Amino acid sequence: MKTSLLLWGVLAVFLGAALVAGYEDEEAEEHVLVDNKCKCARVTSKFVRSKDNPEEEVLVRNIRVIVPLMSRKNISDPTSPVRTTFVYRLSELCKKCDPTEVELGDRIVTAGQSNNCSSSDTCYTYDRNKCYTKTFPFFYDGKINTVQAALTPESCYAD
Repeated sequence: MKTSLLLWGVLAVFLGAALVAGYEDEEAEEHVLVDNKCKCARVTSKFVRSKDNPEEEVLVRNIRVIVPLMSRKNISDPTSPVRTTFVYRLSELCKKCDPTEVELGDRIVTAGQSNNCSSSDTCYTYDRNKCYTKTFPFFYDGKINTVQAALTPESCYAD
């Protein structure tokens, strides 16, 4: 009795490992096109078998948008009103502004994929690598002093 339970347990473990390994291979085909942490958006694509013709593969795009419900219009100001409109343009999300080196004939040229790369991007959440501060009045000992407070202390102060 104990031996058969042990064999069933080992079989279940091996079967589970095989299913997990097959699942990981499917996920490995997915490519991340955009992961914009400022806009809380992620665009991925992968090829899947067509439902109409199983011998054909079609490209599927997955767009994941996380809407931060308590986001402020001005994320640096905790007293600003809560944001109620969120604008997502796929063409702006997929813009690649970082210059890349391209071999053109016998020369290496630096080129960008977009010519409209203004940094006036509206962020819907904090960039954890940027230090956000806010100046506010602080009443202490009968005097009002202005104090600057860090809204993202992890990125403003060193360890």
